Amino acid sequence: MTPEQAIAEARAGELRPVYLVAGEEPYLERLVFAELKRAALAGSVPGLNDEYLQAGEVTVERVLAAARTLPMMAKRRLVVVRGLERWEPRAAEDDAGDEPKAKTRDTKDREPPLDRLAEYAKSPSPSTVLVLIGSGLDKRRRLFTQARTAGFLVGCESLDRASLPGFVEREVRERKARIAPDIADLVAELSGPELSQVADAVDRLCLFVGEDAEITEDAVAECVVKLRPSTVWELVGAVGRRDLGAALRALDQVYDPADRGLRLLGVLAWSTRQLVRFDAAQRAGASMNEAAARAGAPPFKARELAQQLKGLEPADLERFILRLAELDADLKGGSKRPPKASLERTILTLIGGGKTRRPAA
Repeated sequence: MTPEQAIAEARAGELRPVYLVAGEEPYLERLVFAELKRAALAGSVPGLNDEYLQAGEVTVERVLAAARTLPMMAKRRLVVVRGLERWEPRAAEDDAGDEPKAKTRDTKDREPPLDRLAEYAKSPSPSTVLVLIGSGLDKRRRLFTQARTAGFLVGCESLDRASLPGFVEREVRERKARIAPDIADLVAELSGPELSQVADAVDRLCLFVGEDAEITEDAVAECVVKLRPSTVWELVGAVGRRDLGAALRALDQVYDPADRGLRLLGVLAWSTRQLVRFDAAQRAGASMNEAAARAGAPPFKARELAQQLKGLEPADLERFILRLAELDADLKGGSKRPPKASLERTILTLIGGGKTRRPAA
C-alpha cells in the first residue's frame, strides 16, 4: 500500500495487526509512523502500551514476546521494531550467537529472525499493532514478499521529479491552502528532490499565505527564493533576443551568491520547461489559452509565454535545456569556475550559438 493509504487507514481507525514500513524516503516513513502511533495509542495511557525496539540489539524472541503481550487498560498495544535490515543473514547469525545453542533447541527457533517475523505475521495478536521498519531490507526476503502479497507492506520510496508537484499539491491541501499546478511545479523544482525540504517549503508558504488562501509566485519569491520569476523571464527573454548586454544585466539583478545561483537555475529550468510545453501545444494547433493550460500555466499567462517565445525555435529551447543540465553539474561542484562565471558562460554559449528564426506567419 502507499503511505497515503496507510495514513488514511490509521485516521479511520482501521489498523492492521502488522505493518512493514520499507523504503528510502525517511520523510514518508516518519509521516506513516506518526499516524500509526497516534491511532494505535488513542485512549491509552502514554508509555504504558508502547514499546520501541532495535533489531540487532534485542533478539527476535524479545520482539515476539512484546507483540504477544496483552494491553493494559487499553484496546491495543504498539510494538515498533526499527533497523530491520540488521537482521539480514549475517546479522541473523550474530543474533543467533547471543542465544543458547543447545542440541535440543527447537528447529523453529533456529529460523532467521526475519522468517520468524513472517511466521508471526500469519497469525498475529489481534490486540497489538506491530510496526516493522527497515529502509534497507532486501526485497527478496520472505517477510517482504509476504507483506506485499498480504497487503501490510507500506512502500516509502523516493519520488521521481514528475511526482513531486502532486506531492506538493497534497501537502498544501493537507494544510488547508490552495496552489495551482504550475506553482506546485515551481515549488518542486526549487525545493526538491528531498521530501523533507519540499515539506518545509510548503510549511513556510502555507503559514505565509494563511488558511484557505492561494500560494502564488509572489509567495514563492518571498518564502522560497529571493527572486521573482517575472525577473527571470527578463533574463530568458534577453537570451531569446540574443541581447547579451540585457541578459548580463538581468543576471546581475537575480544572482544570489549565497546559494551559488542554484535557486536561479531552478527557476530557469522551470521557466524553460513551461516554454517547451507551451510551444509544443501551439505547434499542435492549440489556442494560446489551451497551450497555457497544457503548459501548466493559468490562462492570463498565455500572452506572456507567447511573448517569451518570440525569436526562439524548438532547437533553441532544447539547447537551453541541455546547457542548463551542464550548468547544474557545474554549480554542484563539477567545475572549478566561480558559480557566477559558470552562469555567465552559459549565457554566452546560448547567445553565441547562432540565431534560428521562426518562419513568417
